[in-house]
Amino acid sequence: MTEDQIPAGHDAGSEAPAKTGADVIAGYLKTLPQSPGVYRMLDTAGEVIYVGKARQLKSRVSNYARLNGHTNRIARMILATASMEFVTVSTEAEALLLEANLIKRFRPRFNVLMRDDKSFPYILIARDHPAPAVMKHRGARNRKGEYFGPFASAGAVDRTVNMLQRAFLLRSCSDSVYESRTRPCLLYQIKRCSAPCTGEIQLDDYRELVVEAERFLKGESQSVRAMYQQLMQEAADALEFETAAKYRNRLWALAHVTADQAINPDGVEEADVFAAYQDGGQTCIQVFFFRTGQNWGNRAYYPKADRSLDAPDVLDSFIAQFYDDKPVPRLILISHDIPNRALLAEALASKAQRKVEIRVPARGTKSSLVEHALTNAREALGRKLAESSTQARLLEGVAERFALAAPPRRIEVFDNSHIAGTNAVGAMIVAGPEGFVKGQYRKFNIKSPDVTPGDDYAMMREVLTRRFKRIADAEVLEEIETEVAELVADTVSEAIPAALVEQAVVEETTADDDVAFPDRPDLVLIDGGLGQLSVAREVLAGFGLHDIQLIGVAKGPDRDAGREHFHIPGREQPIMLETRDPVLYFVQRLRDEAHRFAIGTHRAKRAKALGVNPLDEIDGIGPTRKRALLKHFGSAKAVSRAGIEDLKAVEGISADMARRIYDFFHDRSV
Repeated sequence: MTEDQIPAGHDAGSEAPAKTGADVIAGYLKTLPQSPGVYRMLDTAGEVIYVGKARQLKSRVSNYARLNGHTNRIARMILATASMEFVTVSTEAEALLLEANLIKRFRPRFNVLMRDDKSFPYILIARDHPAPAVMKHRGARNRKGEYFGPFASAGAVDRTVNMLQRAFLLRSCSDSVYESRTRPCLLYQIKRCSAPCTGEIQLDDYRELVVEAERFLKGESQSVRAMYQQLMQEAADALEFETAAKYRNRLWALAHVTADQAINPDGVEEADVFAAYQDGGQTCIQVFFFRTGQNWGNRAYYPKADRSLDAPDVLDSFIAQFYDDKPVPRLILISHDIPNRALLAEALASKAQRKVEIRVPARGTKSSLVEHALTNAREALGRKLAESSTQARLLEGVAERFALAAPPRRIEVFDNSHIAGTNAVGAMIVAGPEGFVKGQYRKFNIKSPDVTPGDDYAMMREVLTRRFKRIADAEVLEEIETEVAELVADTVSEAIPAALVEQAVVEETTADDDVAFPDRPDLVLIDGGLGQLSVAREVLAGFGLHDIQLIGVAKGPDRDAGREHFHIPGREQPIMLETRDPVLYFVQRLRDEAHRFAIGTHRAKRAKALGVNPLDEIDGIGPTRKRALLKHFGSAKAVSRAGIEDLKAVEGISADMARRIYDFFHDRSV
């Protein structure tokens, strides 16, 4: 793999603005190879605006150097391109996977972007313990063991783990709990665990249960059922009725899984189903997961894509990005035939190291699955559009009640949380035309040494200063970039027809207005009264941000919900809204969400602090010495009270180290 990152026509010694457009792209053609690769288009600010793949780089890029025959979207992209970067690879399939990886990394504005990419939960059967446990897992898969998934939700994982406990009697406790058990726990009593912790089952027999559970999760559910049926029959024939009842109970548990699922198709052991539906200029992609012949749940996605792209094009790019960090099933069912179906199957097969089939079923069970997913996509998009319409009316109501110039597109709400000044945190939540934007939430650890514990005004000042300094700095940079862009516009090649340039600019403005979510708030809500509002006004004025509307939301008399006072700069008296006003409920929801987020952040910080052992803070105290001290004294508190001679009596603690520990807990001179 090789990479070329030299902007065409760029003179490092010149201060003139970089050129953009087809002429810049044409400058690369002389050195490009006719080989597979991935290209990136960058604007004058160096931001990646598009990532594409090509079977032959030179041929693909030469298409962009032409001045006509492009859609408005491509014309806008060409006009914005100031430089390009290239990576050559061995095969087009490798280029497809790299393209998906780079799109998720750079999130270019002209690509289809997969949004709401929250991590999926998995089931982990840990293999780093003599008695493997079954557990729910999120995040990096770096623990030794077998991972099964993805599951659409944590609830689906919990149900399956519960089934595994009933059918295979696997433990779900932590390793520390396992080591401390002296008698079987309640799960053993209700026949949800075989209790390897206390020797109720031999480890060899327990590991056989683990193997059977893994076979079931890998899709061999029918063979596992057949095995238990045979073992039950053999035990019954041998008059071993207790053993037969044990196998019967496992069969019941396995059958219960099938009965619990909404859809359990015959003949589909392992597959993902993708269905795309478009309406109102938006796309919903519904994804269903089937493993071991069971429905493991579904999730709806709303990818960001240009309105001119149809469902097959959006689905094509989405699937490639979807499997960038997820295991690939053997079968993928899709609602529309996509342009790169054969290539995508080849690329995913290369990644999975086995055959992967992508099909557009026309009849039978598989077609019914796709139709069901398509119905869910249509209904989910309908709900989203309806919610967006309701949200739009609420934002219009906010503008009307608080005399704003226009409905706010981005609302930020700030709140603080602490207990007597300890573990203080600030929280910011964000809402917009589509509701809460949780990916934009931010938490602030109060870390200024000048803040007196419990001083809510000083805490709010620190949080707002950190937030709006970032906005002010970004706007200064944006002004510089705008000046450069204006100079660039004057130097755009005259060979590009003026009508095309004008139309492209209009189309780009329209597209950006439709999909872009602003980084800067129109409205800021402060949870508090005149004091907090005054602090916020001072902070914003200090950064020259006079056009951001501020509102302080103070609790009413007796802190009753529904009697809130809204303090607005420029008004002598606060205003109140009618008790049943939908806008009042909306603002309460915003405030409550900020309060929830702040409290949750504070509790997490407090829990983390409670788990910190003061011995960890002493230089030179590692795991061995820490273990020796705790074994000798019983607790960190007892260590803090010990004298130097007592500390020296501990194995591995020298006189110098004993003095260091003593000083740490007394005068902190070290």
